[in-house]
Amino acid sequence: MKNMVRRSLVTAAGAALMLAALSAQAQKGETVKIAWMDPLSGPLANIGQNSLKTFQFMADKLNAGNPAGVKFEIVPFDNKLSPQESLTALKAIIDQNIRYVTQGNGSSVAGALIDAINKHNERNPGKEIVFLNNAAVDPDFTNSKCSFWHFRFDADTSMKMEAYTSYMKDEKNVKKVYLINQNYSHGHQVAKYFKDALARKRPDVQVVGEDLHPLGQVKDFAPYIAKIKASGADSVVTGNWGSDLALLIKAAKDSGLDATFYTYYGGANGTPRTIGPNMDGKVKFVYIGHSNIPELNKWLTEYKAKFNEDLSLLSTLHVLPVLANGIAKAKSTDPVKVARAMEGLSIKSFSGEVTVRAADHQLQQPLYVATWKKISDPKKQYNVEDTGFTWVQDRVFEPYVSSTPTSCQMKRPA
Repeated sequence: MKNMVRRSLVTAAGAALMLAALSAQAQKGETVKIAWMDPLSGPLANIGQNSLKTFQFMADKLNAGNPAGVKFEIVPFDNKLSPQESLTALKAIIDQNIRYVTQGNGSSVAGALIDAINKHNERNPGKEIVFLNNAAVDPDFTNSKCSFWHFRFDADTSMKMEAYTSYMKDEKNVKKVYLINQNYSHGHQVAKYFKDALARKRPDVQVVGEDLHPLGQVKDFAPYIAKIKASGADSVVTGNWGSDLALLIKAAKDSGLDATFYTYYGGANGTPRTIGPNMDGKVKFVYIGHSNIPELNKWLTEYKAKFNEDLSLLSTLHVLPVLANGIAKAKSTDPVKVARAMEGLSIKSFSGEVTVRAADHQLQQPLYVATWKKISDPKKQYNVEDTGFTWVQDRVFEPYVSSTPTSCQMKRPA
């Protein structure tokens, strides 16, 4: 009897070990589909198209080898920058049993997706979806609206403004600032966080004007530029992106406005070409990287050779590596296990070590301020969009400087 019990225990232990070994390799060779959702049509389509190409570029890179041994497949959906279109696309994603979604253009879209995914996951245990937010920067998403199912890979509006104003507090030529932003949550918050930080760091600076305009609808910014000119502003702070930023800067060039633009998205696809030579030293941007970080050179060159355009949406470069490492750590592609594994996860990036903050799922990473300038050393400086100009680094802010606290009270699944 004792021998039978002993044999049973040995058999059970062997089976358990075999099961553990199998589960450790369970994800290897699997294809992980990621629903990519952003505008592929309409006035801001160029940004979406650049983002999609970047995800496909990164999928090819990781499919050649990654810690989890999985293959990534990017499945595109054109949401036309509409929350309603995005929710319709989400239904199709659910029907196709795609368990990971990425989106970035438009916090209004991201907010609708977070709410819908939260509800879906609560009602459909075992069919959960994880939202990999690559660029929607509303701070509420990692504060009052934080969700276990949401991970953000770009720095939020408040983090970028913390870095920007830390830079601007030492710029004594900044005396009169005009705020112009798109009329949605991101634009409102750029203005709010700028004024809050200004009161702490440079109370002597005047805000001499403020405008909000419809998102993606203004074709001629000349009337806005006329107001900025009349205000006597020496600096313009804007969170505009896509055609709204390109057309704003074009109008400033055409009018001869003598002011420095402090932008969030000056480096995004198509905008540098619009900035051109007439704004030498007059446009800055704050971001998680820039085109002259040495560790990026190889990828920038490969991307340009493949797509004949610049790789500009650097926040997308972190999404798949973090996901791959999360899958490897979880030893599973199950979204619940992978989400838990990504909490607190660190990876080596082009800008050093970056970490997913467990408290709110906000990636902690360095931020850079750079200025648009004529290339002075063609052998070392990247020729942005073949303009003969490049982004020259002014400052780099480590995560402990640019990071902002979180009020997130995250509810985790049992």
